[in-house]
Amino acid sequence: MILSCGDALIDFVPVSAIDGREAVRPVVGGSCLNVAVGLARLGAPTGFVGGISNDLFGRMIAEHALASNVDLRYATRSDRQTTLAFVRMIAGESQYAFYDAQTASREWTYRHGAIEFANVDAVHVGSTTLVNESGAAQTATMIAEARQSATISFDPNCRPNLVGDKSIYVDRMSAFADSADIIRMSDVDFAYLYGNEVYPARAEALLARGCSLFVMTRGMEGVQAWHPTAGFIEVEAPTVTIVDTIGAGDSFHAALLFALHKQNRLGRAELQGIGADELRHALAFACDCAALTCTRVGADPPRGDEVVWR
Repeated sequence: MILSCGDALIDFVPVSAIDGREAVRPVVGGSCLNVAVGLARLGAPTGFVGGISNDLFGRMIAEHALASNVDLRYATRSDRQTTLAFVRMIAGESQYAFYDAQTASREWTYRHGAIEFANVDAVHVGSTTLVNESGAAQTATMIAEARQSATISFDPNCRPNLVGDKSIYVDRMSAFADSADIIRMSDVDFAYLYGNEVYPARAEALLARGCSLFVMTRGMEGVQAWHPTAGFIEVEAPTVTIVDTIGAGDSFHAALLFALHKQNRLGRAELQGIGADELRHALAFACDCAALTCTRVGADPPRGDEVVWR
């Protein structure tokens, strides 16, 4: 099984009302839930770890996950409210306003020994759960147990409007990166965390500290990746008509993990030995899945019958 641990929420995405005015539509989201859904839809055995409310929106989240065959045995249900995010598209990027005080997702806690990690191939973490000190601490505790046998995947998926002290947040993201085998981030996230630093310099530093795969997604400019032995790999993004970009990065990340799983390269030792052609194949497949997600509203990653894995 592959586990994705973190946020599950409702995105209110912009739509046009019949009278032409702006309106919003509730869509199940949350970066880590999106990754779990993306993996499960492609056919990988996948579970979600995190807090899900018992309220109306929480029931929507659970139904959405289960409909995509995401295993919720490790999810924590509570009577706290669901996190809500209102989305606007500005200059082609999704901008968010979060309502996340004392929610089921934010107040999630990890219980020592709750997960049999010997039966888990990989654990993915990231996004808004890591912004607050408590969520980050709970996730770090889980990772300390998981990484004894499982590959750790990390996407910071930064949300600056939730960050109070940026220096503390940047240090926290660096600590999670140091515990990860696979790190992916968008160009927007990279700029927020590292300013004008060049990608190869950061990649070299991360690989030197133990990361096996560092991936930069750059929207329509494609993907760049660095691996200790496979070297530098660059893949172009497919040309599509973009409806919105919500969930595109999550879809990419899910498809990358799925591809590595299909190649039997998801284990830590196996990932370290991946070849350049295998890695390029995995990255290209992930780009195709992300591009398809961009052609429809909301975080709606593709199913296995919509994309071809060879």
